[in-house]
Amino acid sequence: MTTIMEEACKGVTPLIRAVAARERVDEEFVRRGVASGRIVIPCNPRHNPVPAAIGEGMGIKVNVNLGTSRDMPEMRPELEKLRVALRYGADAVMDLSTGGDVDAIRARILKECPVMVGTVPIYQTGLIAARRDAVVEMSEDDIFNGIERHARDGVDFMTVHCGITKESVEWLKSSGRTMDVVSRGGSFLTAWILHNGEENPLYSNFDYLLELAREYEFTLSLGDGFRPGCIDDATDAAQISELMVLGKLVRRCREAGVQSMVEGPGHVPWIWWRPMSPWRRACATEHRSMSSDLWSRTSRRDTIT
Repeated sequence: MTTIMEEACKGVTPLIRAVAARERVDEEFVRRGVASGRIVIPCNPRHNPVPAAIGEGMGIKVNVNLGTSRDMPEMRPELEKLRVALRYGADAVMDLSTGGDVDAIRARILKECPVMVGTVPIYQTGLIAARRDAVVEMSEDDIFNGIERHARDGVDFMTVHCGITKESVEWLKSSGRTMDVVSRGGSFLTAWILHNGEENPLYSNFDYLLELAREYEFTLSLGDGFRPGCIDDATDAAQISELMVLGKLVRRCREAGVQSMVEGPGHVPWIWWRPMSPWRRACATEHRSMSSDLWSRTSRRDTIT
């Protein structure tokens, strides 16, 4: 089975045509962007959301985070948040639920949400491991089975913290950070590496992750687990070491015909954002977290006044 990215290499597809019409740009521009990996169209066929694109030349996309917690596990408030988000034009929704029946909540959100849906599978995997024993006791199979479960449900894009490695954890230990690790997924995997003394399975078995992404056609959102939580920690060795790994993984995604985007960059001084910033050079991509508009080219219609 060919992927969205591979189909784009062959020519303009109905999906690309729909995106071009929505963005009011040339179809060939979108096709080239998707084929090169500079534009992604998160679209798991099991969900089949309204076509929308993220990346170079595309309008800013608004992503809404929602989800239950241990203290607020009820589904109904999250469905109301979803309705409000859709009413006001959200382009994407992320279900970050960690309370109640997480599987049922995700299935209901996917059923009722016409726009692309994202998740962070390791949240649920860590939750299950914690209920059983401890987060650091989750197995490699637990991690990948969780990803596949979300993929089978129809999730369009998933945050996966593949750039945290044993080496980057060593850099973190010597960094003297003010705010340590502020990413939940990043903290899970950092603790796992320190406890088990083994490499991050999402990195050591990245090829298997690519196989899953191809099979189910979901977009990889490469998470910034070592993003700085304050300006004082910006561009320290831990963040940059993770970034360099992510840059290599982006290339592997493109070679495999898998769509990917890179989250980030956390809290950094605005003045550091220039066209040839270290993030853009290292990752060889203009993809970015949907919560950030720093790398988007926008028109008047995308500007909120």
